[in-house]
Amino acid sequence: MSLLLDSSVLIADERGTWDGRRFAREFVGERRTGISAITASEFLHGCWRAPVGKRQDRRLAFFESVEKGVEIIPFDFEIAKTHAKLWAELASKGISVGPHDLIIAATCLHFDWELATLNEAEFGRVPGLRLAEVRRFRL
Repeated sequence: MSLLLDSSVLIADERGTWDGRRFAREFVGERRTGISAITASEFLHGCWRAPVGKRQDRRLAFFESVEKGVEIIPFDFEIAKTHAKLWAELASKGISVGPHDLIIAATCLHFDWELATLNEAEFGRVPGLRLAEVRRFRL
């Protein structure tokens, strides 16, 4: 099964609180792996908010290495339809999920991919979304 990475695992890896290398070696292997375009935006937002200098340069270099190793999945019309249906279903049940996270969840559901996230509380509210076992890779 293919795997989508959430910004929470990228941020933790860049900060050194999660072992992304071991995760890639032991869990990802040969799986098709990607990030949503909104995840790219979230991470890059953090890059550009970092103080100019070594910290910003380190974050940008980290993201560049991630970008080279994964697919960037665009938010297209087909995913938008999955997103709209999911949003309506959750809203009718009074369940709230953040707007970016809802796009990420819809992307996974649309492609039937698993999600690697450290934000299990938020994503755990999405029915049918499969979450990868990633906590064991925390440092």
